Amino acid sequence: MRTTGRRRPRRTSSTARYRRAVPVVTETIQVSGIRCERCVIRLAKMLESHEGLEAANANLMGQVTMSWDDERTSRDALLEAMARGGFRELEAV
Repeated sequence: MRTTGRRRPRRTSSTARYRRAVPVVTETIQVSGIRCERCVIRLAKMLESHEGLEAANANLMGQVTMSWDDERTSRDALLEAMARGGFRELEAV
């Protein structure tokens, strides 16, 4: 087998080419106000259009895990959005 000495260009996915380093923060907090599946849906509606929120997941135990872009929003802004829907962070004991 003969080689020409030329190297093949390295393939990268289109998302890898344009990906930028984003300071994403992930945190799990305990909130009050989640009692049923409808409460989880209501919480999702309160957060779904929040600028900078990358992902959120809540369970019936009141644990909410959120990932957000720290350059576009803050923890306090997310807590305020949740408070408008009747969900409050519980203090750690």
